[in-house]
Amino acid sequence: MSSSKKVITVSGKRKTAIARATIRAGKGRIRINNVPIEVFEPEISRLKIMEPLLQVDDKTLNQIDLDVRVSGGGFMGQAEAARMATTRSLLRWTKSKHLQKRFADYDRTMFAGDPRRKESKKFGGRGARARRQKSYR
Repeated sequence: MSSSKKVITVSGKRKTAIARATIRAGKGRIRINNVPIEVFEPEISRLKIMEPLLQVDDKTLNQIDLDVRVSGGGFMGQAEAARMATTRSLLRWTKSKHLQKRFADYDRTMFAGDPRRKESKKFGGRGARARRQKSYR
């Protein structure tokens, strides 16, 4: 291990959720908000966060510790933000073009952000597009 690989901090965003991942040399521990990923709930979020980990070989995973802090948004937005932060940290740690191509072939949004955001509400209605209805005519 070179001296440049001490600690790497990377972030990932999805809608209003922000995740910050810290990767360092270790024993293969992966924690989301200080909860081991094996017991992280809800299960669908855990499966979404584990997608990049399943693409990487076990040898690499057993040599790192990954801590992810997630805040904001809903549970699925948080899961996708954590997935993006995890992917980006693995790419920065390994510096592997083969791994980046593998992630891109699987799902490009794992490391490239999704720019979609909630459209803001406008006057004259209940939401972004919905308008008040008229009862006459």
